[in-house]
Amino acid sequence: MATLTFHGHATFTLETEGGARIVIDPFFDDNPQCTIKRTEVGDVDFILCTHGHTDHFVDAIPLARETGATLIATYEIVSFVGTKGIENAHPMHIGGGFDFPFGRVKMTPALHGGQVHGDETGQFTTNPAGLLITVDGRRLYHAGDTALTMDMQLLRGQVDVAVLPIGDNFTMGPEDAARAVEFIQPEVVIPVHYNTWPLIEQDPEHFRSLVGDRTRVEVMEPGGHLSL
Repeated sequence: MATLTFHGHATFTLETEGGARIVIDPFFDDNPQCTIKRTEVGDVDFILCTHGHTDHFVDAIPLARETGATLIATYEIVSFVGTKGIENAHPMHIGGGFDFPFGRVKMTPALHGGQVHGDETGQFTTNPAGLLITVDGRRLYHAGDTALTMDMQLLRGQVDVAVLPIGDNFTMGPEDAARAVEFIQPEVVIPVHYNTWPLIEQDPEHFRSLVGDRTRVEVMEPGGHLSL
């Protein structure tokens, strides 16, 4: 069974039964919640990025350089990292899926901004995405940064574990995230993207109370693990 490790904010490491290590939305060194630095992450085989904002992407290029990992992101982000010397990358876009050695990744719609950290021209601005990851027979949905969308209803029956932002202000707040749980109906939901800064302060126990008993709410601490 795959293991998910939380690093704070919205950053995770996913390790498969076969030993593949996948980092999702790498934000380590400047992440006030993270308990490790980027150089302590260890071996990485793949890097998945939902979008290009600093708090989801800032460590993607250096981590790819240091580990040789394949970076998976939208076409525009892959084009941008190519200008920084990262050639080991796989472009995708919303609605598309691909079978990687570790499992399948499908990009889903997200409503958010598309600026890419480090792109001063705006040339590589892209659509943000969510990630539907199938690994070791389990299905993980990392919503990225997003508002509540009706499209989430289409994920019902396809998700075992959902990772949803609850911070409000920049993304869904607890109320909309609880509605997203109602739409998706996962077995487990992990709230993220809150309490990193004052603008997104939230009480995860309030979110738990809104979800009720229809889905198990797993409040993860940085460094914590969850078996999928």
